[in-house]
Amino acid sequence: MTPCELVGLTKYYGPQLGIEDVSFEVRPGEVFGFLGANGAGKTTAMRVLMGLLRPTRGQALLFGEDATLHGARLRAEVGYLPGVLSLYSTLTAREYLTFMARMRGRDCRSSFESLAERLDLDLTKRIKELSKGNHQKVGLVQAMMHKPRLLVLDEPTSGLDPLVQREFEAMLAEIRSSGASVLFSSHVLSEVEHQADRVGILHRGRLLRVAPIQELRAQARRTITLDFPTEPEPEGFRRIPELLDLDLSGRSVTCTVRGDEHSLLAEAVRQGVVSVRTHEQSLEDVFFELIQRGDGNADTAGA
Repeated sequence: MTPCELVGLTKYYGPQLGIEDVSFEVRPGEVFGFLGANGAGKTTAMRVLMGLLRPTRGQALLFGEDATLHGARLRAEVGYLPGVLSLYSTLTAREYLTFMARMRGRDCRSSFESLAERLDLDLTKRIKELSKGNHQKVGLVQAMMHKPRLLVLDEPTSGLDPLVQREFEAMLAEIRSSGASVLFSSHVLSEVEHQADRVGILHRGRLLRVAPIQELRAQARRTITLDFPTEPEPEGFRRIPELLDLDLSGRSVTCTVRGDEHSLLAEAVRQGVVSVRTHEQSLEDVFFELIQRGDGNADTAGA
């Protein structure tokens, strides 16, 4: 059963667009990265999914059922971290997590104690005494402590230091291996590249692309410099369709490639290449290239 699916989801705030016609699914055991700049509509989509907003049209489904109609029952199997946390500041972190566990009707004490230790969270301090990063840890623990089938995390690493981010990545890997699913939003491209199986790219409320990380990497441009013992013959390279540009300088060739490099390397070997240097375009570069193009040609629902 699909843990989470958006079908033509649209939300307007009066005349102002929140999101329009957003469709994708999060598969069992998958980490799905929801990418977009601040204000792109990621939080709006998550709030509709969690029943905090009603859609203008379209559907948000949890475990195959309409989240708007059956949300209270379905959300029992969901862990949610909002982008803006509101916590009971006079409680200690332990008291707050105990309260949240009681609200869920579950005994989560051993689980939240273990998660807090992994995230280096002091449960004895009152929430009002905690830093922003430790507030975020409390939010992460409450989202994960009941071992949900689906995690919905809005900018989960905001305020976390690099060591805690690494531990959080390990937790996501464990969640994936257990068969649970994760939908998380971020505007940090490197974070998504390291953690997600697939990504959805949102821009100004509209979904531009859904694709596996590997597919986006394969479509990235690569700049390659080839060095030869003597000045190379340019015509052999100009016939290669994957080359976007070509620059010859003395005994070196520098070119930009998109797609298969086989023809380029075969020609380089034929001409006696002595060294090859490659610079790959980052996922961030691909993201901004898609934004600039307004790319909407991909199969956004089932890529």
